Amino acid sequence: MLVSSLSYGNWITHGGQIEQDAASACVKASLDSGITTFDTADVYAIGAAEEVLGKALKGIRRDSIEIFTKVYWPTGPNPNNRGLSRKHIIESVNASLERLGTDHVDLIQAHRYDYETPLEETLRAFDDLVRQGKVHYVGVSEWNAEQIANAVQIAEQMGFDRIISNQPQYSMLWRVIEPEVVPVCQANGIGQIVWSPMAQGVLSGKYLPGQPLPEGSRATSDDGKNYISWLLRDEVLNPVQEFARLSREAGYTPAAVALAWVLRNPNVSSAIVGATRAEQVLENVKAVDIELEDDFVAAIEAVLEPQVMRDPSFTTSPATRP
Repeated sequence: MLVSSLSYGNWITHGGQIEQDAASACVKASLDSGITTFDTADVYAIGAAEEVLGKALKGIRRDSIEIFTKVYWPTGPNPNNRGLSRKHIIESVNASLERLGTDHVDLIQAHRYDYETPLEETLRAFDDLVRQGKVHYVGVSEWNAEQIANAVQIAEQMGFDRIISNQPQYSMLWRVIEPEVVPVCQANGIGQIVWSPMAQGVLSGKYLPGQPLPEGSRATSDDGKNYISWLLRDEVLNPVQEFARLSREAGYTPAAVALAWVLRNPNVSSAIVGATRAEQVLENVKAVDIELEDDFVAAIEAVLEPQVMRDPSFTTSPATRP
């Protein structure tokens, strides 16, 4: 399956920061700009994000877009409203289809690894959904290299549909997938659909050392501040400002450079971007046409190097993402 270089994701935004009209405007701007891939999850705003996305995509020719969702995190009070058991997977996907207003999703992703459910049960449930036509492909999110390799092996042994994608965090500041996850995925034909390519917006340069947080930014929202606080340290923000200066001197915005840097990695199939305004979508899309020179990349990587996270024992940032 082919995906657009940028995907539009609605974690935190849809059903949270912005209302339906604004969300629809962002989706329209995405479509007009060539973005055909849309990423969501059952847990985002406890289902409301899927509903908003479904309404925003209503009337769009279904075979012209790719809709991705996820399952794992709790979506209700019952112990069976979580995890990767057969019961939760089947019920969650059926509910997602209803909220999205479609008869199938192009990709279902295991939002985390479930240590309490046998992997064979999870993969069989996914395979059944593929055979039923409710799901076209299967992926995972934030699984480590060993977990991905085990899933590939079991799928081959049991004749199940194979994992085709991994959705990890990846940016100039967070490179933990490079030592182990990427090689396993390369060996098995698994593409990376990465989230937080701009490090929660920090690489845009808008957060200044020792200064108040910008009004209306993710860092000031109830949903977003817990996930970005670990980045809002002067040790991080000072080199980011130097990175931003070098980007502007080269004629680019820092955000565009951050996205272009991620997209130049041949293992990245698509980078997920979010937006609360259509103008942000249009600005992000400019990154697709940027070709960064090797000398420039070396310079900006050197500036950020002291704050880069590379340890493969981390599979997510210090703040737990839902």
